[in-house]
Amino acid sequence: MKISIITVCYNRSATIEKTILSVLNQDYPNIEYIIIDGGSKDGTPAIIEKYADKLDVFISEPDNGMYDAINKGLNLITGDVFGLMHSDDVFYDNNVVSKIAEAFKNNPTTDGVYGNGIYVTNDFQEKIVRNRIGGEYNFGKLKSGWLPLHPTVYLKKNCLEQYGNYNLNFKIASDTEFLLRYLFKYKVSMQYLDTYVVKMRMGGLSTDYKRAVEVLKEDYNIYKYHNINPLSAVLSKKSQALKQYFVR
Repeated sequence: MKISIITVCYNRSATIEKTILSVLNQDYPNIEYIIIDGGSKDGTPAIIEKYADKLDVFISEPDNGMYDAINKGLNLITGDVFGLMHSDDVFYDNNVVSKIAEAFKNNPTTDGVYGNGIYVTNDFQEKIVRNRIGGEYNFGKLKSGWLPLHPTVYLKKNCLEQYGNYNLNFKIASDTEFLLRYLFKYKVSMQYLDTYVVKMRMGGLSTDYKRAVEVLKEDYNIYKYHNINPLSAVLSKKSQALKQYFVR
């Protein structure tokens, strides 16, 4: 089974090398690694070029935002399964992709696999700030704002061919729309892998707050777009997120 992993980035010279090494150091032997850079000006492309011989695809050119860059990568994948590794994040350990592959092999009828993730401070100590436990999949939870953590989700390529790429009408929360379309609208089958998949860095408080407000507004529109009560879903989603800051 070939597993395609896509990293998109723009001006991420401070973090991109750790992200790349996190993928390259995985013990799974059949990974296709694609990096799409948006034409960074801070030296990011030079860092990526150091590993060019270990990458399957590296493109650096202007794009129309993160989801446009992700779609570029999705159009290039040749693997059986695909997932994302954001340019501020790393795999939890070097065995994660092997565990994902094993989950697909043990349950060949499943369309997707997802797991757990942690958020850490954006400093050397990387203290855990938020613990995101995925929990067993239940279709009914989708209307209550529950979704698997996006960077832990791996899906079969044939789902992508049937249900499409990221919707560029949503600029900052298209991952929510993507997951709702796959899970709620098309009811793809999902399997919970009870293991940590990804370690994600938190940004500065002011940036996080501003972005949180913007995401809240777009989430509201996305739930409405999928004919789910938007106020109930968004409030429940934010309530679930707050609880994750107190779980260790």
